[in-house]
Amino acid sequence: MILALAYWQQLTIKVLAILVIVPTATAIIVQTFLFKVMAHMQSRLGPMEAGPHGALQLMADGAKFVQKELLAPARADRRVFTLAPIVVLLSTFLLFVVIPAGPSIVAEDLDLGIFFALAVSSISVLGVLMAGWASANKYALIGGLRAAGQLIAYELPLVLAVVGVVIQSGELSLQGIVRAQAEGEIFGFGLIGQPFVITQFIGFVLFLVATQAELTQPPFDMPVAESELVAGYQVEYSGLQFLYFYLGEFGAAFAFSALAATMFLGGWWAPGLDLDGGLLSNVVGPMVLFAKTMAVAFLIFWIRFTYPRLREDQLQTFAWKYLIPLSLLNILATGVFKVVF
Repeated sequence: MILALAYWQQLTIKVLAILVIVPTATAIIVQTFLFKVMAHMQSRLGPMEAGPHGALQLMADGAKFVQKELLAPARADRRVFTLAPIVVLLSTFLLFVVIPAGPSIVAEDLDLGIFFALAVSSISVLGVLMAGWASANKYALIGGLRAAGQLIAYELPLVLAVVGVVIQSGELSLQGIVRAQAEGEIFGFGLIGQPFVITQFIGFVLFLVATQAELTQPPFDMPVAESELVAGYQVEYSGLQFLYFYLGEFGAAFAFSALAATMFLGGWWAPGLDLDGGLLSNVVGPMVLFAKTMAVAFLIFWIRFTYPRLREDQLQTFAWKYLIPLSLLNILATGVFKVVF
């Protein structure tokens, strides 16, 4: 017997699930990559004092942020100043709404799911601009303007990289994209389906680079460049308000990694799982998606730990002269192969 729930009950469960997933995803990303992977890449131990092997360091940092006083500059627009980190965090929460973790595990399976995800990811630009302007600080304002220019420039290659996947799959729903990869074949061999990372490898690389810029992570961290702007648009924030920016950034890193895993690596599907539902698919599917997401996140943070910061002119040149033309060529090639084959 299937338990029938009212709409408000379903909505409540979905909202609570998202509220739990985002902080948990952020904790996993920070603990795994910032505290340990980066440490080992740089031949050091990382945090080791709080808990076994430093496992409780994140909880210690969270307690520290909660205890800090919330301050605002005397000349700041306090209402906008307070709302800015909430807007950034809201953008991250909305990203998780359409990411499927199984045939039945998705908050909302929208027909335009992929474009919904790309649209809500842009909301964070408004929060960053609000933070920069409302802080009444020239460094914060410059950081906010840098972030806006950067995010606008790299939204284009991000969207164009997704267009190739949409053309090949014929779907805008993320569940539909997963199904297209699961039911596809590689030269008549269909055991592993057809992960789009093979046919859309250029799109996959473009998506990762654009994601790096969207997250304002090195080598694209000019908006918060500590050597130039102290901390950019975050410079006047403290306590929980600063923590919201932190949650927004690393929660979004997990969400974009999950989107890349869904669009290019087959998402939650693996050989042997039923596309139409079933207990096994809904139990194993989230674990499969988590493994693929962490693999993509490793690539994103590997880039973060490896390359030095670009100059502002190099950042814009890289987007407009290289990434966007390459993404248009990828769309053209995908369209030709789709018609011919």
